Amino acid sequence: MFRTLILIFTTLIPLANANSIAENTLDAGKVFVQSKPITLLGQGVSVGDKAPNFKVVDNQFSPVTLNDYKNQMLLISTVPSIDSGVCSLQTKYFNEKVALQFPEVKILVISTDLPFAQKRFCNSENIDKLSILSDSVWKSFGEKYGLIIQDMGLLTSSVLILDKNHTIVYKNLISDLSYEPEYSEIINQLGSL
Repeated sequence: MFRTLILIFTTLIPLANANSIAENTLDAGKVFVQSKPITLLGQGVSVGDKAPNFKVVDNQFSPVTLNDYKNQMLLISTVPSIDSGVCSLQTKYFNEKVALQFPEVKILVISTDLPFAQKRFCNSENIDKLSILSDSVWKSFGEKYGLIIQDMGLLTSSVLILDKNHTIVYKNLISDLSYEPEYSEIINQLGSL
């Protein structure tokens, strides 16, 4: 019980600090909710950039960093909440279709959901080919990639592809959070690597 309280407390501290993160001007005006633009916070990244290292946690609250995936191609899918309709569909598609078609690509799904909620979702939806990671503790990923939704503390929906050297070769901010990404575009990009 005490450990659970500590984990909840450490999760709330980054939420309080999210308002002190600078606005992502690189991606300003690119993401909408019901036709209203949302503000993204953090540094932002572009195609051609070396992907910044980050620190998230797995379903055991163990730290995971980009350095843990040396010499691996990565597809990183970010979602506001893995258990919501569109985010669930996106995650299931990557698990059922893309992971099978591209077994050499490590697929990470990152959200700010707490790890035990992510684990419950994966168990109930048979998500077994992806690494589901949480940015709830440090907000490191969201801040370094410029994907934190202002005043919500959630990550926006996006898909990033990193080559084996962890250079960003594809970036897609989903312009409307009520839609899934354009999967054929992602598959074409993966096929060209």
